[in-house]
Amino acid sequence: MKAIQFTQYGGPDVLQVIDIARPVPKKKDVLIKVAAIGVNYADAARREGAYVVETPLPFIPGSEVAGEVVEVGEDVKGIKVGTKVVTLLGSNRATGYAEYTLADSRGLIPLPENVDLTQAVALPLQGLTAYHILKTMGRLEKGETVIVHAAAGGVGTLAVQLAKIFGAGKVIATASSKEKLELAKNLGADEAINYTETGWEKQILEVTEGKGADIILEMVGGHIFYESLQCLAPFGRLVFYGMASGKPVKFNPARLMEKNQSVLGFFLPQMMAKPTLYQQSLHELLNYVNAGQLKLMLGGTFSLDEAADVHRLLQGRKTTGKLVLVP
Repeated sequence: MKAIQFTQYGGPDVLQVIDIARPVPKKKDVLIKVAAIGVNYADAARREGAYVVETPLPFIPGSEVAGEVVEVGEDVKGIKVGTKVVTLLGSNRATGYAEYTLADSRGLIPLPENVDLTQAVALPLQGLTAYHILKTMGRLEKGETVIVHAAAGGVGTLAVQLAKIFGAGKVIATASSKEKLELAKNLGADEAINYTETGWEKQILEVTEGKGADIILEMVGGHIFYESLQCLAPFGRLVFYGMASGKPVKFNPARLMEKNQSVLGFFLPQMMAKPTLYQQSLHELLNYVNAGQLKLMLGGTFSLDEAADVHRLLQGRKTTGKLVLVP
């Protein structure tokens, strides 16, 4: 079968097309014929050797896939061959950039009939990230104000909508261009602010009448992190879930005491330690999609051979919505 692998860390050019044997499922595994692969910043971080956990070499990236079950392990129950599923492979067995992949049967979510495979792959990583940042970590309460950075990206487009579904009183979207801000507004954002412009944090304070936001979704790092803290309301929660800028942050936690604020970290693979919570929330997301409450924004579909070009687009911040590879 065809797969994308890298044998050394580096830029997109280290991604190479290879031909390897099709894997065989073990006891609780299923073999999935992959129809759609989600592309994420985590894949690029893996490729650069800058991921949160170590990436062993050689490595086939890709942690979220949708496809059809074609073979099951001897201990698998309740999953039949031919079932269309979506799943998150987990950080220790991310091998999604391939025509076939193995997945733990306990993490599979069968798809509703009217949700296609290409759309569904937008949910496992970015949908669950948006969901749990807002609900589990951010503890969003009705009427609260939420800031969603990078609101036109995969997580951002879903977070804007979910914040509204969960009862946020005001959703403030930030992005780097007029077109991206318009997209966020169309998805339900109440305010849209360009965070690449000097003084954007003052605009946040103006539209919140000086209070700031109760929850901030932060995945940029660098100066955006520090400026975001200036926009955090008393008892506010800033959830840090990425570092797209590549610039680390340092701060004195004592500064949080004055306004009883919190800074929390979120790493989705840890959710796999709680499969019941993972499955329940993914089912909930699929139900929102099925009911037409949650729109899945695709930024483009590309062939598996184009993986390196897709990584360049992703890191060049020239895309909106979810990027998908198709074998």
